[in-house]
Amino acid sequence: KQWYQRRVAITAGGLIEGASENRGLGHVFLRHIERTSVLLFVIDVGGFQLNMKSAHRTAFETFGYLCRELELYMGGMTKRPVVVTINKMDTDHADEHFKKFVEQYQTLMARLVKVHSIVPVSCYTGQGILDLQNILYELKYGEIPKAYTETIV
Repeated sequence: KQWYQRRVAITAGGLIEGASENRGLGHVFLRHIERTSVLLFVIDVGGFQLNMKSAHRTAFETFGYLCRELELYMGGMTKRPVVVTINKMDTDHADEHFKKFVEQYQTLMARLVKVHSIVPVSCYTGQGILDLQNILYELKYGEIPKAYTETIV
């Protein structure tokens, strides 16, 4: 088995608050997610603001809202393996924002949503991408690809 053999990914970048009530393209995105075996969240370490009228959300708040929409649409959806990727780790204050995300998850949400891994990455520099690939491969095939085991701690 090679990592590149077969990968199927569904992006739900348009998933917004109220998607479970079919706001935006809600049900269109959520129907695709129903068929996934692993939920991979990619969240900006600095948080998110939908537009100038909406409040800025931290990375943790963004994760909470996304999980809430998934559960409102189809109860039990977040019982699947969940991997949270915290992106933009190359930006200012990223380390402290990442630590805060992990602390908040462990304190406030760990009993509700079981996260397999929280992976810090930078798509800009490539930091953490190989670790993320290994984690996804392991979830799919039950093992880490032999060629890449040296990067896992």
